[in-house]
Amino acid sequence: MFRAILLSRINDQFSAGVAELEDSDLPVIATRAVKLSVEYSSLNYKDALALTNRSPVVRKWPMVPGIDAVGTVTESSHPGFSVGTTAVLNGWGAGEIHWGGLAQRACLDGDWLVPLPEGLTSLEAMAIGTAGYTAMLCVLALEDNGVNPGVGEILVTGASGGVGSIAILLLARLGYRVVASTGKSETHAYLKELGAQEIIDRATLAAPGKPLQKERFAGVVDSVGSHTLANACAQVRYAGVVTACGLAQGMDFPASVAPFILRGVKLIGVDSVMAPIARRVSAWQRLARDIDHRCLASLTQKIGLGESFGAAAALMAGTHHGRTVIDVNA
Repeated sequence: MFRAILLSRINDQFSAGVAELEDSDLPVIATRAVKLSVEYSSLNYKDALALTNRSPVVRKWPMVPGIDAVGTVTESSHPGFSVGTTAVLNGWGAGEIHWGGLAQRACLDGDWLVPLPEGLTSLEAMAIGTAGYTAMLCVLALEDNGVNPGVGEILVTGASGGVGSIAILLLARLGYRVVASTGKSETHAYLKELGAQEIIDRATLAAPGKPLQKERFAGVVDSVGSHTLANACAQVRYAGVVTACGLAQGMDFPASVAPFILRGVKLIGVDSVMAPIARRVSAWQRLARDIDHRCLASLTQKIGLGESFGAAAALMAGTHHGRTVIDVNA
């Protein structure tokens, strides 16, 4: 038997709770299967949507949510993972079309996993989670396109969220001057502790703006979308780079081509769900090297499996910041 959060929909009636399941309930993976004894999962925006039934994230029922997991391999038919090793899951439809990490057991395709890199603990891996791994993919995209600490300021939108928090932590550690955008005045001290050198009100970016605005930023990490992303692009300096990885404000992009054809601005889409394995391994290796362990601990809270519902509601209400690790065995 193992404990898991189980989401069900029967006759359009949604239900969610902690359930006792049998190992035989785990999904069958035809080839290259890996079974994990899960230590921790984490709470991401997509998990909160699933747990609160606020969006059609779940596409198969019943579902064990959780897009992240870290745990010890107990069985493996995958050549890359032997019994006793520690593996990390991020994305690949876990918690949406495949049973995910908010459980004490998981059965997964080994191609979805990366080894836990040296220098990180299992708890730290889930404090980073998909949010931090996505932030690292954004940093890599900035670097790949010539943005370094000497070329100018980096704007981070949605700064108090998971992606934003880890992005600030990484960029500051790497020597960038970070400008954080948030609407939560109570998080200013927290963001400065992470390394933000300036904080601007998200309201300055959230409304419709001119297609070209005063040039300021060399790069952007945006997890908000909509008018915020459009205004960020309009404020990027010549040949600057904008990385887009989220839609907290909306999926729309009410922008002009002007920044791209008159200033040579690059808009780079960053996907964490289906990113190829080589990119994932590179991101996790850089996270192990570049993360500030003390600051990571300061922005992380740990809760038990049954507390996930309250934490998800807080995230959806906008009263949550930082990273939440879920101890599935507590």
